Amino acid sequence: MNSLDTLATFLGWCTLINVCLIIFIAMVVGLFHDGIGNLIGRMFGVDEVQAKIALLRVFMHYRVLFLVLNLVPYIALRIMLH
Repeated sequence: MNSLDTLATFLGWCTLINVCLIIFIAMVVGLFHDGIGNLIGRMFGVDEVQAKIALLRVFMHYRVLFLVLNLVPYIALRIMLH
């Protein structure tokens, strides 16, 4: 097996796992929006509004990093291999 094929397979699995994780996090945040904000606020000693804002920022950064570090390289490798 070619090393680029192996890398493409690896990035494909990473992409799939990250997509599932993003969907799961979006569902949890959507369903338990108030409870998560309250929990994070108590954990870090901030009010609930600041905790929700921080959580959304972290989630947005995670999605951008996913696109840049997983999805784009996977698509580029697939294009190169075909």
